[in-house]
Order: sequence, then C-alpha cells, then structure tokens
Amino acid sequence: MTAFYEHAFQRVLYPAYEAGLRGRRTLEHLAAYRHDQWLSADELAGLQLDRLRRLLEHCERDVPYYREQWRKIGFSPRGMRDLEDFAQLPVLRKDDIRANFSGLQADSMRGELLFKATGGSTGDPLRFGYTRESNDRRAAVMWRGYGWAGARMGRRTLYLWGGAVGDPTRSKQWKDRLYNAAFARKILDSFHMTEANLHEYAEAIDRYRPQVIVGYVGPLVRLARWIVDNKRTVWRPSAVIGGAEALHGFQREVIQEAFGCPAYNTYGCREFMLVASECEERQGLHVNADHLVLELRSSERPTRLGCSGEVVVTDLFNYGFPFIRYANGDMATMSTRVCACGRCLPMLDSVDGRVLDAIITANGHRLPGEFFPHMLKDVPGLLRFQLVQRELERLELSIVRGEEFNDASVAYIRREVAKVLGDSVTVDCRFVPDIPLTASGKHRVTICELDCMP
Repeated sequence: MTAFYEHAFQRVLYPAYEAGLRGRRTLEHLAAYRHDQWLSADELAGLQLDRLRRLLEHCERDVPYYREQWRKIGFSPRGMRDLEDFAQLPVLRKDDIRANFSGLQADSMRGELLFKATGGSTGDPLRFGYTRESNDRRAAVMWRGYGWAGARMGRRTLYLWGGAVGDPTRSKQWKDRLYNAAFARKILDSFHMTEANLHEYAEAIDRYRPQVIVGYVGPLVRLARWIVDNKRTVWRPSAVIGGAEALHGFQREVIQEAFGCPAYNTYGCREFMLVASECEERQGLHVNADHLVLELRSSERPTRLGCSGEVVVTDLFNYGFPFIRYANGDMATMSTRVCACGRCLPMLDSVDGRVLDAIITANGHRLPGEFFPHMLKDVPGLLRFQLVQRELERLELSIVRGEEFNDASVAYIRREVAKVLGDSVTVDCRFVPDIPLTASGKHRVTICELDCMP
C-alpha cells in the first residue's frame, strides 16, 4: 500500500497539485536538474558560467544596487571571462542587504516578489525577497538532494523538526495536517523534547513506521543516544537525514546504531534552501553547482582545496532579489575527492561553522539552539540577538533592537520560551548597541556555559 501511494503521489497527486492547481514548474525543473547531475565536470562548469553571465547581465540592466556598484568599480558582465574574474566582485553581506533593501530588488519584478526572513542562525535575522521561479527551483533541488538519500516525494517520512511558534489558527492547523497527510509525512516537535519524554518520541516513530526520518542533528543524536543507552529497539527506516547543524562522524555512528540505517548529512540555509547534500556514497556533500555558485574565501582570497573558508553563495535563479557573492556567515571545507557515484558536482568535505549550543534546565529539558532563531525570526525590530546560559534557572538574551521592537516583543519572547521551558527558567532581556563576534569572525546565537553539549 505504501509503495502504491508513493507511486500515485509522484505520478498523479503531486503533478495535479503542483502544476495543475498551483501552476508551479517544480517537476519540470526537477527533471532538468536530474539530467544535469550526470554532466561532465567541464559541461557543468560551462552551464554554471552561462547561467551566471545571464544573471549578471540582468543585474546590470535591472537591479539598481549592482548597476551603481559595478559602474563605480568598472565591472561589466560582458567582460567577465571566468570565475576568477567573478571573484573580484565585492562580497554581499547582511548589513548591505538591510541598507540597500529596495535597491537590490529588480525594477521589472518589484510587483511580483515574495518575502520571507531567515531564522538568524548566525544571530542576525534577515528579510529578503525571492521570485516564484526561484522558489520552484529550490524545491526541485531539494527533492533531488533528498532523493539521493531515498527521501522521495510521497514516501512515508517523519520530521523531527521545529514546531509552530505563536498561536496558529485552527484553520492553519487543519491545513497543515491535511498538507502533511497528503505528503505522507508526520512532524514531531523537537523543541518539546526532554529526558522524561524521549520514550514518547520513540513510540511515535514505532506508530508511524516512517521509511525516512529527517531532523535537526542535535535532537536526532539525543534521541539516538537514549535508544542505544536503554537498549530500545525502534522501527527501522531506510535512511536518516540530518540538517541545521553539521553531522560529525561520532554523531553519525550513534544515529546509525540506534536506527539501523545509513545517516546522511545536508547543508542549507533559508536564503537558498538546499546548498549541498550527500549522495548514496556519503563521501562528502555534493554542491548544487547547476543551481548556484559556491565559493570559499579566506582573508579576502579564494580558499585552497582542503582548507576551511568563508562560504560565499550566488543564487543563479533569484532574478527578483539577486544574491551575488553573498556571505551567509558559515565556514566550510572544499573536497578534493571525485565521488564514486559518477556525479561530477563539486563536493564539500565538511561544513565547519554551524554549531548551535543547546540550553538545559534543572528538570532535564535540553532545548536545541535552533529554537531561538526559529522563534525570534519574526519579531519586529529585532536586529541581532545572542542568548547565553550561565545558570540553570536563567537565560541572558542580548538584543540589538530597532524602532519596531517594543514591550509586546519582550512579552512574546518570554511567552514562547515559557511554552517549552515552563516557569523553571527566567529570560533576562538586555538591550545592547552591538553583539561582539567570536574569534573566528562569527556571531554565536546560543552559548551554553554549562555542560550542555549533545
């Protein structure tokens, strides 16, 4: 029955919904990306460069910020020969986007842009625009990358993910349940995970019997360790896919021991969705080079293979709000391997700079650090934040606030934290002019100075 529904969903239900009802081209793009993954390295490089040139020519014509910036430095897309020339362009950072929000919107597409905010995993939430085509393409790239791990559309999947924050209406809750049921997926809220209720998560997995589990790495590892330590046997999926944090070797081992299947690593961010993911070989993360340009930089120069560098990404298809050489705050290491799978997409060895500390309480609750960027991303006027735990009963939340931030914002934050941590923890909100960077040049969202590592 499961295989029949998966087949029906892929062949009938999803095409009818995605293409017929919503008018999206996701499946068309997915077919093209599946074809592109088998191109030779030279063919992929040529395809990427052609798409990059078209994007840059569009930016010169239609995007005020880039047109003015490039005129000042004497750059013209028509004179760009290769990616080395491209690497001479200035890096785009979050402060640049905030200061030039209107100028980064394509003149011809202002009326059709959609907007969303990042979760602020580096401590500074960001609002940005995107087009419907770029959204369709991002979904297609996600299906391709997750498909390498066996997470096909319509396949029974359980998500150990962040739950809804705020107070969603009954109508919204009903729509979410219907949508998840149609996609054959179940959401378990990892933000409510405690030592006392870990057995409930294991029981939910047994009841749902998923073929694939997708989750934040921290909660996945915590649940896996509980399963191993308690010699608990749970339903075995065919794959577990980790996201939101780097999946280290020792974490992969305990997940695989607990669930009896391969564990896969992915890398993405809200600005672009899936950037890179592991294939069947799990020898590194394939970069979606037919969809974006990923560079690694160190000291304002390209990083050598095998060395860690700052991640700089260009989305090749967000023509409405182009991200050209955008530094998202992460660090990664490029691989020198050629994957045995036959795909010539370039590879990352590791993502090195996305570790979010967990917060713990006296009653044993261990809250993933992802909760805070997830919850705070939509607070008006919150420019940057950092949460530090030095005591079990108290959290220190430093906030760089804008004009829209007010008393209602503070009340919302305390109410949402209390929903998951109860009254055992107080939130001390402090307003600061800035939040210092770490020695590595990054913001840390959550810092637990107690023994809180997973």
